Amino acid sequence: MAWKQLGAVFTPDGAFDWSRTHAQAPAALLMEDRIRVYYGTRNDENRSRTSFIELDRADPTRLLHVHDKPVMDLGKPGTHDEDGVIGSQVMAVGDELWMYYGGVSRGGSVPYRMSVGLARSRDGGLTFERAFDGPVVDRTPHEPYMTMAPNIIIEGGLWTMWYGSGTGWVEIDGKFEPTYQVKLAFSDDGLTWRQTNHACIPKLDPLEANTRPSVMRTPDGYEMWFSYRNSREYRDGAGSYRIGYATSADGRDWLRRPDPEGLAPTGAGWNSATMSYPSVIAADGRKIMFHNGDGFGKSGIGCAILEDA
Repeated sequence: MAWKQLGAVFTPDGAFDWSRTHAQAPAALLMEDRIRVYYGTRNDENRSRTSFIELDRADPTRLLHVHDKPVMDLGKPGTHDEDGVIGSQVMAVGDELWMYYGGVSRGGSVPYRMSVGLARSRDGGLTFERAFDGPVVDRTPHEPYMTMAPNIIIEGGLWTMWYGSGTGWVEIDGKFEPTYQVKLAFSDDGLTWRQTNHACIPKLDPLEANTRPSVMRTPDGYEMWFSYRNSREYRDGAGSYRIGYATSADGRDWLRRPDPEGLAPTGAGWNSATMSYPSVIAADGRKIMFHNGDGFGKSGIGCAILEDA
């Protein structure tokens, strides 16, 4: 069965000084009558903060609310998120909402680095406070580059995180480009993580980068949607992001499947060349995916539906 693309549902209008462009890496939170979607948005200095929109649960193309403030500001000078805070997953934990996010800091020999932070909200997700000034999943002796884009499932007291892990930087046309791969970590409390360095999604090409997993439990195991691209011509070119799909019996070892039907770039409009950063939820007998198109979120957030899922 094919996904049905519903088009772009939100693009920032640049009215706020903290949100001039981009609605990057949508992170969907299912609510009683609506869907809240957190996203990363950039100011004039290209530094990202996270805010959210709310959409009608019955009709996710119907925009109900655009939040007029970031939910959390940039980190302190010198910390892992001083140049960007991009929400990746928001989940209910007790009477709080926890947001796992990508922290961005500008690089030296390479343009930037990222690491995974955690913030908690006690006001229903309107504001978040960092659990720590530092990251919860970061570089290790075996993962020396960066970490990003986490997705977590809690089962039987065990927290499992799938996330993008940097595998290197390659020089292409005089510029360093990052590569990364979806890897696996575990925790007993969501705060302290054991990074396994286990690669979940095999690369189709040495220059492939795959990241931003969205994982869902199934009767037979797990399914994952993720982003992948080449390191050449990936800025809305021939190597640009596509949405991939994989299944697993145990959440550790994954079988990469053909790309989902219906989720290819359209060749025109807001997602003419690129489809990226999926966030999938199940609601009312269907799967709903929020994703980006061209420009890494510059053209906005889109929605796709898989009926009778």
